[in-house]
Amino acid sequence: MPGSTHFRTRLRSPAAIVALALALAVLVALGVALQLHRAEPPRPGHAGAQPPKPGTRGTQSVRDTAPAPLRDGSALYPRAIRLQHSGSANGRVLVATVVHHGEDGVGAVQESTDGGARFHSVGSATAPQSAAGRGLCCATLYELPQRIGELPAGTLLWAASFGLTEHDRRMTIRVFKSTDLGRKWSRLSTVAAASDTRGLWEPEFSVDREGNLVCHYSDETDPRHSQKLVAARSPDGVTWHDRRDTVAGTPGSDRPGMAVVRKLPDGTYVMAYEICAAAGRFSCVVHYRTSSDGWDWGDPAYLGIRPETADGKYFKHAPNLAWAPEAGNPRGELLLIGQVMYDRDGTRAKGSGRTVWTNSKGGAGPWRETRAPLAVTSGKVDFCPNYSSSLLPSPDARRVLEVATDYHKGVCRAYYATSGR
Repeated sequence: MPGSTHFRTRLRSPAAIVALALALAVLVALGVALQLHRAEPPRPGHAGAQPPKPGTRGTQSVRDTAPAPLRDGSALYPRAIRLQHSGSANGRVLVATVVHHGEDGVGAVQESTDGGARFHSVGSATAPQSAAGRGLCCATLYELPQRIGELPAGTLLWAASFGLTEHDRRMTIRVFKSTDLGRKWSRLSTVAAASDTRGLWEPEFSVDREGNLVCHYSDETDPRHSQKLVAARSPDGVTWHDRRDTVAGTPGSDRPGMAVVRKLPDGTYVMAYEICAAAGRFSCVVHYRTSSDGWDWGDPAYLGIRPETADGKYFKHAPNLAWAPEAGNPRGELLLIGQVMYDRDGTRAKGSGRTVWTNSKGGAGPWRETRAPLAVTSGKVDFCPNYSSSLLPSPDARRVLEVATDYHKGVCRAYYATSGR
């Protein structure tokens, strides 16, 4: 995927820049080629299945499902949410992915009204800035939990990185809104615009304690840092201000990125992210940190905590985080996934690509391993296999829906499955 962390974190020298440009050119061509690949015929429960009738109310019913393709053709960077602030539609599951129609980048939205057993297409977010090969990357999907300015609770937000080509590159992070459950999308605002040809990546939304909409993103435009994590906030989703660094490492060659933020019932905010650095055992290892208000994350130079299991396993690359209720625990349970899992000695762990971690103490202490609903079998470490997979626990926390990407006949496809815990 153009702009993927695996192609951005090694930006160290002119030779590396040339290599990056060539890689991006190949990937843009790949994006076109993916659409020419013959799609598989629809399978039961697959996106090609007959969608439910319009107006069907979302349901909280969740059951185990076998792995199935989310949609025909390629799909990248999945984001799954369950509606909780949308009235009679509460319980519906929406999944957004980045797809390419020819040279146009599109944010595709799929919906399930049966708890994630079947999905069908409902809408797409498009913009001229991602058309004609201009590039689209690493989008996010978010349901407003409360009113923000004139935006009522339940408004859907979709944001992505636009303009990642190597020619005339001026990247922006743009936000779109939907007030009809993802059917139609309209442009809302621009969070950030690059002043040079360096990157702005991986937007992530949250609402801070004061009720401001916060957008976290990865920023390459500061000459003092190869990359850093930045947050901006908005009282209305339209105007953005108060930009601040959340993670900006020392030395400046460190590359924190790919922030994911979840709020716990006690008001604590938890952020998971990767920190890529010079080659070594812990390059691109997953970290986390916490905030009491969702805005102040402490000293940006503090790199955070590396989550580990009791026997020293750790994740590298592209983390994602989810929250689930837990009986007898008012803080609930955190679920964490990363692209690759390693043993203490730095070798790839046996359960890599098929393991989710859980923690009942807000991230503190050792994490526990549990079987993931999907088994990602490709051994490649690039923009596709298990790259920022999305986890969505059921309302009763007994099951987890996972949406993950993997290669099939050379095409990066999104798959989904639900399994009990």
